[in-house]
Amino acid sequence: MIVLLLFICIYLIYMILLLSYLKLMELDLRIKMNDKLFLRNPEESVLGKKIVKNGLLLINKLGFEEFTFKKLANEISTTEASIYRYFENKHRFLVYLINWYWSFIDYKVVFYINNIRNPEIKLKTIIKLLVEEPLNQNLSHDFITEKEAYQLIMWESSKSYLTRNVSKDNKDQLFRPYKNLCERISSNIKEYNPKYKFPHSMASTLLEMAHSQKFFMNNLPALTDFSKDQSDKKIIQFLESLLFSSIQSK
Repeated sequence: MIVLLLFICIYLIYMILLLSYLKLMELDLRIKMNDKLFLRNPEESVLGKKIVKNGLLLINKLGFEEFTFKKLANEISTTEASIYRYFENKHRFLVYLINWYWSFIDYKVVFYINNIRNPEIKLKTIIKLLVEEPLNQNLSHDFITEKEAYQLIMWESSKSYLTRNVSKDNKDQLFRPYKNLCERISSNIKEYNPKYKFPHSMASTLLEMAHSQKFFMNNLPALTDFSKDQSDKKIIQFLESLLFSSIQSK
């Protein structure tokens, strides 16, 4: 009887967590994107969603340099002019996609650490979320999948801000989702050690290295120590070592 009751309790907890997770997946449908990223909100029309969904796939297939609105128009059987009614240029389109991903990851971080009290476990959970590639499931959005957005981040994220217009784009708050995620990680670092002097620098370093080390592992293996194992676990161990050796109290 005790075993049965224990099993029922575990099952109920699992269902509650699953329902909460699915509820989180619905929340991202209402992610508010900076209206300076688009001329017309693509979420408000079938064509707009088609542009975003297929544009993401095409950038991942061709690379941002080779991607054009003309090629996208041919892909979805519309006109180039129709795409320009939604996005001013392909860079704003790229930033739109990348901002969606950072906002979504921020939601995931909030969800996964919400009931964790131990600051160390919180930080380890965040690192895992940043490094691990998502499952190939379209639970996250009706026209953007987390897995495809993750691949975009791996290859193209730095191109969103490494431009001559970065100062103007920053004034327009185009990088706010990335900053929000960095701030959230920073606040958890400060929770672990309030006396640590460089929480924002460490947070942005973790964000960048979580993807750059994986990119190097897959494409420039001489720049990492992970090419032999090709393992996310090794990258996670490295980032944990880097983080906690830096922030632990003396």
